Amino acid sequence: MKRMNPFFPILILLFLMVLVVHEQAYPTSVHGASRKGSPDHLVIGTIGSPSLFNPYFSADSASSQIESLLFNGLVTFDEKLKPQPDLAQSWDVSEDGYNWTFHLKKGVKFHDGVEFTADDVVFSYMIPKKPGYAGPRGSDFEQIKSIRAIDRYTVQFTLKEPYAPFLSVCAYAILPRHLLKDVPAEKLAEDPFNTKSPIGTGPYVFKKWKDGQFIQMDAYDGFHLGKPAIQHVYFRIVPDQNAQLIQLQAGGIDMMGIPATDLAVGRLFEEQGKIKLVSQPSLAYTYIGYNLQNPLFQDQKVRQALTYAINRQQIVDIVLEGQGQVAHTHGSPLSWAFSEDLLKYEFNPVKAKQLLAEAGWTDSDGDGVLEKDGKEFSFVLMTNQGNKTREMVSQIVQEQWAEIGVEAKPRLMEWSAFVNDYVDTKKFEAIILGWSLGVDPDPTAIWHSKEIASGLNFISYRNEKVDRLLEKNVRELNQDKRKEILIQFQRIIAEEQPYTFLYYTNEIRAYPPTLVGMTKHPAGALDQIYRWTYE
Repeated sequence: MKRMNPFFPILILLFLMVLVVHEQAYPTSVHGASRKGSPDHLVIGTIGSPSLFNPYFSADSASSQIESLLFNGLVTFDEKLKPQPDLAQSWDVSEDGYNWTFHLKKGVKFHDGVEFTADDVVFSYMIPKKPGYAGPRGSDFEQIKSIRAIDRYTVQFTLKEPYAPFLSVCAYAILPRHLLKDVPAEKLAEDPFNTKSPIGTGPYVFKKWKDGQFIQMDAYDGFHLGKPAIQHVYFRIVPDQNAQLIQLQAGGIDMMGIPATDLAVGRLFEEQGKIKLVSQPSLAYTYIGYNLQNPLFQDQKVRQALTYAINRQQIVDIVLEGQGQVAHTHGSPLSWAFSEDLLKYEFNPVKAKQLLAEAGWTDSDGDGVLEKDGKEFSFVLMTNQGNKTREMVSQIVQEQWAEIGVEAKPRLMEWSAFVNDYVDTKKFEAIILGWSLGVDPDPTAIWHSKEIASGLNFISYRNEKVDRLLEKNVRELNQDKRKEILIQFQRIIAEEQPYTFLYYTNEIRAYPPTLVGMTKHPAGALDQIYRWTYE
């Protein structure tokens, strides 16, 4: 297959497009040495508009990156995914794992000057447990039996049973009780606080949101870890990746994610001194998910064959420009729970054909498509439009599956319709999607059978042994023992192939060339932004 070069069409756009710069309500940035004279702005390019600024109700990445600047949790996680104090200065856990006591930092203030206390913690973490709450975070807090403020700076949680991922729950934002205590749970999602006046303890204060255009954040002078060096942060909303690149080249955007398909353009900009590129592994993987309610995919040998037939290393090398690695199971190589010691499916079309034949699939009429019981092996492979990488992968997969007699018909859909009308309702046959994983490696929400009805297990995967392992995993507080449990889980998933695991992705980001202080956090592109500055 010829090497696909995403550089050429973008280069034509850059040379032919006349960029008309209108007066903005925020400044366009100036890259390079002249930046030293004005080190107080950072413009971040984002494809999606946020929905609201309240992590108990939002579930989109556009909202969460802004929330990360507005709010703090009790704990945070460092670059090695180890828990560290945030609004809590320390914590204790009882020997039986049922009681957690957090000792809070004193003197921390919300953006309106009111001091943060234990009452704010109790209020915030009780939101998902209140009658009438209809947000997406209920299951994260279901293990909490009670929360009480022992004194102004001490909070105690009592759990229903020991829960190993509990500290990851404690990374959720603390909201100001004094502003929201009188809002009923069923009305909280619609409160103006979420869109017009969000207030937290984070390094930046909400200033302005012009829908579809930009969000402005200003440095919080009273931030408990010190005032941020960069005074103004703008999130510039540009829904098209090509248009984002043009803005990056012209100086209208300082920082953005670079798709691997546009890496050549990013390297050109870096050579010109306009940006610097940083590539690092992420807590994410891309996969093909099979609807296991569909008879086509219920035979394990069939799913294994579909994986054998795809040259995933070729996809990593050509589509991702080497910015990733072939995936073999659920998880991330960055996680302490990850194992390489499991069944792997190297590219082997001969083995794929053999497994399909063993499963009863033959090409009896010679048309190149396998049949069984009078039904052709033909289905629709859906993914979201606008994602160049997934579009290219769908074309490659279609070609390689055709070589073994399997007809896949790619279909691209607008994101919200794809998710709401097909994925969530299980009205798909096969899909290309990805997961961005949390800092704790608990996979329950995706793979437990209890999540089939209304959770993230939309492929309808069901395995009683996996269910037992996942239930044991969250009750085990010893990390070494948890790892053994999770490795057993990974091996089962690798063998059964409910997904074809395609690749673990690198995150590629463009920054201003003189920006310093950024960390390589696998789950937080804006990690410690209050420490960033210009040389």
